[in-house]
Amino acid sequence: MDKYTNRKEYIDKLLSYKDKDLIKVVSGLRRSGKSTLLELYREYLLKQGIGKRQMQFYNFELPENYLNKTWSDIYFEIKKKFQTDKTNYVFLDEVQNIPLFEKLVDGLFATENTDVYITGSNAFLLSSELATLLSGRYIEISILPFSFKEYLAARKIDTSSKYLNYEALFFDYVNETSLPKGVELRESGFDKIYEYLEAVYTTIIEKDITQRHQINDKRAFANIVKFVASNIGNALSPSNISKTLKQDGQNIHHSTVEKYLEYLVASFVFYKVNRFDLKGKKQLATQEKYYLVDVGLLNILAGKERITDRGHILENIVYLELLRRGNKVWTGTARNTEVDFVCKNPTGEIEYYQVAWQMTIESTVEREFGTLEKINDNYPKYLLTTDSFTQNRNGVRHLNVFNWLLETSKKQG
Repeated sequence: MDKYTNRKEYIDKLLSYKDKDLIKVVSGLRRSGKSTLLELYREYLLKQGIGKRQMQFYNFELPENYLNKTWSDIYFEIKKKFQTDKTNYVFLDEVQNIPLFEKLVDGLFATENTDVYITGSNAFLLSSELATLLSGRYIEISILPFSFKEYLAARKIDTSSKYLNYEALFFDYVNETSLPKGVELRESGFDKIYEYLEAVYTTIIEKDITQRHQINDKRAFANIVKFVASNIGNALSPSNISKTLKQDGQNIHHSTVEKYLEYLVASFVFYKVNRFDLKGKKQLATQEKYYLVDVGLLNILAGKERITDRGHILENIVYLELLRRGNKVWTGTARNTEVDFVCKNPTGEIEYYQVAWQMTIESTVEREFGTLEKINDNYPKYLLTTDSFTQNRNGVRHLNVFNWLLETSKKQG
């Protein structure tokens, strides 16, 4: 399989910021394709006639690129190779591995004719050191593993065929993995995918979390991860997680739970969705929901007890797709109703989404449509399900979720 399922949307985004006076920060989970994206982008630049010597790429996952070197050693090493009178493109992969990396980035950014691109697999990278130094001077491009559409492209499946069994393909997608390299391993069987996911997850936990934050109680940490993974799409709070674990004989203080959740979100393993009060039109500070960056990871995190609730798995996939399409996402709550997703789309408009697996019985139909019908404003309301026959009702658009996932345009047709 072509390792370059061309991640067109991300490439286009990078190209739109090329030579602009901004640092391009590509962030996301380890192995979600950040390095590959930069590689693809460099190929584009070559095709546009930019010389090889105008580009420098450093992978700081490799110790030989940073061991026994200070940030300034690296800085001068890069500058020595600069082409004068031409733009120089500098790519720093996993830059957070260099002590005081923000000085390196800032120094390069301040240099004439330099276009700087960096990647990092930890959100703390931006929230702390870098953000303070570079406020307003960087643009973050957040990358996710393959969407359902990219996954099918990677498997060379022709989506124009009328007779595809999308449901079966969707089960492959959620039961295996959406990580690019993992998809390449399909041919070798599920065991290989499982080993790969295990290795990726272990690296994230070891390198990015337990070592970085000196977590000694690894068992408590693992229990929290497992608990959150088994409760995708349920409203959670550190104190109710702490209480539930206590009933299970594990004593973990809620402030510890809160810290661990923060680390997991910063490493892009889980995404946290805040609640939005539909009446008061404000964000609430409790009972967030968490979604997993790749539901294939449930094989590792929840094992045999993988969530059997297909509705929540589908909700997780829809959530990630809404993010990919550039939405800000909340879950909506009012006195008598809860809506899965309230979105602010890239043009600043509000949209509502409700997700359900199937409308098999009348009570499901009433519940899912009812939820959206209770919201009395004129913003677009979508109900996404796997049903082949869809029916709109009272201004609520009922769409087949597979068609919605495969849409190219940002607008629902």
